[in-house]
Amino acid sequence: MTIAGAWATSGKIETISPRARILAAAADLFHRQGIRAVGVEAIAEAAKTNKMTLYRHFLSKDELVAAYLRSIADQATASWDRLAADRPGDPLAQIRSWLRDKAEALTTSGERGCPFANAAVEFPDKGHPARRVIEDYKTAQRAHLARLATAAKLSEPDVLADELSLLLEGVHVTAQSLGTQGLGERLIRMGDAMIKVHGGVGSEARN
Repeated sequence: MTIAGAWATSGKIETISPRARILAAAADLFHRQGIRAVGVEAIAEAAKTNKMTLYRHFLSKDELVAAYLRSIADQATASWDRLAADRPGDPLAQIRSWLRDKAEALTTSGERGCPFANAAVEFPDKGHPARRVIEDYKTAQRAHLARLATAAKLSEPDVLADELSLLLEGVHVTAQSLGTQGLGERLIRMGDAMIKVHGGVGSEARN
């Protein structure tokens, strides 16, 4: 469960630590309004705390942005672990499950696209603390796909990892510009076609 989800389902704000409340509030505001548009005052107010407490946990807004992105990256790592547990010893099924997860996320996250790509646009300076988190996340995702493709004995696993990564990037941009209707289904269908080109079995084996 995400930090924001834990907050929403607990029913008692006092049961959530100030740091977690700040991260949850920041995640919600950053997602809905964009990172630069949100000030620390608004985050502190939404977290039911104050700026002094916020700066006690995060030295600057930039550090808060990096922590926000790291929390999303940690959720992605946990998702890979879940896929491995759900489909043990079947790397091809794990790739397909990853595609389905990404397709489902399109319907639940609205039309805001990828938080990492959005942050990269807002912070083009390579020295910003968020940039290392963004680059590490994207690199790790692509590397994990390549490892699964290799384990599945697909041809040119690195190329497939690049293709799936670029497909997902394009889907996120499309979600923001044209909306998400039918986009998840197209993501799965196109991903399946790419996998098949590299030696994976057809879409009939997705279940």
